[in-house]
Amino acid sequence: MLISVTAPIEAAIARTKKILFQPFSAEKWFALGFCAFLANLGEGGGVRGGNAFRSGSQPDTQAFQTVADWFSNHLMLVVGIGLLFLLLIFALVAFLQWLSSRGQFMFLDGVVHNQAQVTKPWKHFRALGNDLFFFRFFLGLAFMGSFAIIGLMAWLIARPDIAARHFGGLALSAILVGGGLLVISALAFGLVGLLLIDFIVPIMYRLDLKTIEAISVFRQEILPGHAGIFVLFYLMKIALGIVAAVIIVAGTCLTCCIAALPYLSSVFFLPVFVFFRCYSLCFLEQFGDGWHITDRVEEPGF
Repeated sequence: MLISVTAPIEAAIARTKKILFQPFSAEKWFALGFCAFLANLGEGGGVRGGNAFRSGSQPDTQAFQTVADWFSNHLMLVVGIGLLFLLLIFALVAFLQWLSSRGQFMFLDGVVHNQAQVTKPWKHFRALGNDLFFFRFFLGLAFMGSFAIIGLMAWLIARPDIAARHFGGLALSAILVGGGLLVISALAFGLVGLLLIDFIVPIMYRLDLKTIEAISVFRQEILPGHAGIFVLFYLMKIALGIVAAVIIVAGTCLTCCIAALPYLSSVFFLPVFVFFRCYSLCFLEQFGDGWHITDRVEEPGF
């Protein structure tokens, strides 16, 4: 079985044209763009801030001491507010991930069926979306746990140097070991996350399986003997992602940053989102007729 990472590109472009331009429908763009917006919630980056203080100014020691004394006298209140703030952030992230998990199936369904609906797929994919959310949620907890364990390990290695207030061989070893393990951990969890969206979600959608069951199908029926081609697939996605980033930056500049606004960005750059969704589907279809998820809409959809 010959699997290619380049052939699906042409097929994905053709399907993107068919979905979005043959014929063009503004209503379809806004509805499908909303599904893409939900699917990608929480995937964006943050905003870089500048230095709020000029280096030439001298700190007010008395004011600093006053603040420090207040914090010391109200330690429990400060800790409580801090924990509440972290809890709110954690709840917000979980909520966005819950919406994103449901949105993944809504967007996939719109691409597969060459249509744009919101209410019907939102209700229909409730069970699959919730199951995907719980898996992603616990995957995130596992990553945070690994981060904490690696941090503790690095601290234990560097502890003698920390106690001696000396940067020596142990501190350097802690940085190298901890940093290396963090990179490996981030790559491993990141790869699982990518496979989850690119292939596990379509398998869940196709076979109506829970996340763990779909992962088992992927490991048994698709991955064996093809690990190398999946590496090439993601290398190609990186190259395509660079091209997409250039398009998005150019489009954002040409629209005076209007195209960067939440939701509107998903509408403006909908061809990019649809293309990448189609690319993974077209790649998956090379593994046999059973993985032609879009077969059901070949007439007249594709």
